[in-house]
Amino acid sequence: MKMFLAAMAAAALALAPLAADAHGPTRKKVTESVEINAPADKVWAAMGDFQNMGWHPAVTATAGQGANAIDATRRLTLAGGGTIDEVLYKYEPEQKSYSYRITAVDVKVLPVTNYSSTLAVIPVDDTHSKVEWRGAFYRGYPNNDPPPELSDEAAVAAVSAVYRAGLDALKAKVEKGGS
Repeated sequence: MKMFLAAMAAAALALAPLAADAHGPTRKKVTESVEINAPADKVWAAMGDFQNMGWHPAVTATAGQGANAIDATRRLTLAGGGTIDEVLYKYEPEQKSYSYRITAVDVKVLPVTNYSSTLAVIPVDDTHSKVEWRGAFYRGYPNNDPPPELSDEAAVAAVSAVYRAGLDALKAKVEKGGS
């Protein structure tokens, strides 16, 4: 009996790498941040309205319903012509933070599925703030062996680029005096 259990354990260990590959993609996470030379209230005024993502250079229009209430929706129209539909699931103005999910996006526009994200303004001191943008998602291709443009690497790179461009533009806007 001991030999049988040892053989079963060895077989299970030998198959473990195959089982890990067989289950499909794993959830990926990206966090980008920027320090802005402005107080947190000023930064929040520039980016804290869920219905206005005009501070992001890739967004040409934001249209939605529900203002900043839970379950509010917005559609982002992108410079390249694509759209992203999102829903707000947490809004905490006292914490200068909100969280949302993508409800519809073409993976050719953003190669992700099951995406959720949080934007937060964190006071550093009276004159400086940090904005943190965190997201979690799966790659755009749910099965094994994704094409390169829908791989984990492509998803992480795309989300990182979206966050970086947005945060850099927000910093430039706020530090120039816009809100």
